[in-house]
Amino acid sequence: MGHSFQVDLRGVVDLLSHHLYASPRVYVRELLQNAVDAITARRALEESAPATVHIECAQSRLTISDSGIGLTEEQVHELLATIGRSSKRDDFGFGRHEFLGQFGIGLLSCFLVADEIQVVTRHGDAPTVYWTGYSDGRYEIGAGPDREEQGTTVTLHARRGEEAWLAPQRVTELARLFGSLLPVTVSVDETVVTGGPLPWQEGGERVRYCQEVFGFTPYDVIELDVPEAGLKGLAYVLPVAASPSARAGHRVYLKRMLLAEGAEGLLPDWAFFARCVVDGTELRPTASREALYEDSLLDQTREALGSQLRGWLVNLSRQSPARVLEFLSIHHLGVKSLALHDDEMLRLVANWWPMETNMGRLTLSEFQQRYEVIRYCATLDEFRQLAAVAAAQRLAVVNGGYTYDSELIERMPSLDPAYLVDRMDPSDITTRFHLLEKADSQAMQPFAAAAQRALDRLGCEVVLRGFDPVTLPALYLVDRDATFQRHLRETRELADEEWAGVLAAFESSTTLERPQLVFNHRNPLVRRIASLSDERLIELAVEGLYGQALLLGHHPLRPADTALLNRSFLGLLDRAVAGDSS
Repeated sequence: MGHSFQVDLRGVVDLLSHHLYASPRVYVRELLQNAVDAITARRALEESAPATVHIECAQSRLTISDSGIGLTEEQVHELLATIGRSSKRDDFGFGRHEFLGQFGIGLLSCFLVADEIQVVTRHGDAPTVYWTGYSDGRYEIGAGPDREEQGTTVTLHARRGEEAWLAPQRVTELARLFGSLLPVTVSVDETVVTGGPLPWQEGGERVRYCQEVFGFTPYDVIELDVPEAGLKGLAYVLPVAASPSARAGHRVYLKRMLLAEGAEGLLPDWAFFARCVVDGTELRPTASREALYEDSLLDQTREALGSQLRGWLVNLSRQSPARVLEFLSIHHLGVKSLALHDDEMLRLVANWWPMETNMGRLTLSEFQQRYEVIRYCATLDEFRQLAAVAAAQRLAVVNGGYTYDSELIERMPSLDPAYLVDRMDPSDITTRFHLLEKADSQAMQPFAAAAQRALDRLGCEVVLRGFDPVTLPALYLVDRDATFQRHLRETRELADEEWAGVLAAFESSTTLERPQLVFNHRNPLVRRIASLSDERLIELAVEGLYGQALLLGHHPLRPADTALLNRSFLGLLDRAVAGDSS
């Protein structure tokens, strides 16, 4: 034996208000939507039928009348009293895509602000139907005087505590917000809220629209057109930098009814520098009609819009070099993120975006033309450590430590085989230093031995070389793999037994090069220390130079390094004080 579900309408309304709709204000949109759909249905049969919607607000009551197709008594029973049934069907002789509504719950949203809804409707020459619905699930159909004109009138009586939602000023604001672009005449009391050109049409005040809606004067305006989605609109380029992590909100209309003021997911993630206003006919809304439904059509639309923004960038670089530089100075992160996967954008970055190098700011194209090989440091710390020393050896290096820069540099050979790329290891720079003459090397041996004894407990190897600049007494260099293994050992020592066993599996079994402290034989301070006969004094001076090299190279100081630096200064001060007292 079959049974029917029993629906608690109050529970459904509570579900709508707390989980489906973001705000009760959507009731105005749903009423407008039903009215426009009714007019669309009538005009499909009568091309010259009137297209008007009029709203009146008075004494906590709202009345909305339309010149649409109306409903018969049978349709009232079938549609107004059945939750989830849509009136936007092919019964009227045309496809669903002509309508704004798709879910048949629009009228139900009125129970968010009212306990009673009255509908007076007339379809063609059929008798006028009077329907009254209540929020407790009851409804009544009664007789009354015939409505003179074909169409529908809906009256809401405000629920206690919700009167503000039916106030004339509030209703006018909401009607203008949701329906200002509708192709019918909508008025609230004496105020017409529709009319005027669409912002993306010829004659539309594009810049003023952006200022009023988005609150900024755009850097540029890009026309958008995706026929597959029936989409037209504008993309406004932000005049200031935007965070890539910030969620870009776009103003989206469906069939010229506002869907969302801050819709997400319309553009690719990399296009965070643009805000859009668009209208579509084929995109699907979510059940709440406050966002776009993720499907294959939205994916295709997003890709098409991304291609149009990319095309604008390419044309800008060809037609206005000064403007593309200005744009990149504002929105380089977005362009660089796109260039990770797009060769055209990578070429744009290579030709136009100046990167930091130790020879000044240069584009990758300029760097390659001057130095043939694009040597780069992958982190900002590595660049800080090596930039000045590499420049003194006439070795050009690009700072790849900023967002996306290393990845883009590595992609350059795929764009053009003429680009040669080499990631610079800190230890590579020693190959540019000069070996000491045999006599100098022998003379420096006592100093080298004393320095090595001082630094053995820190796991550091002493190296003697001659290099520029002569003002730099010592340079601390460490291999990247050695750095990783050292951090791994330090972490394992702090971890519990279980995690220590896991981390041990990642330790290398090969013997790694120790960090090097390279003393500059050309530096007068190093030569002066090497001439000392007091080994303890040499040890203190070497410890001081070790600490200085760490600081100049922006290396992190371990507790042992800090203790050694303090000990060096204290020892030197003690020697100085003792010398003064004698």
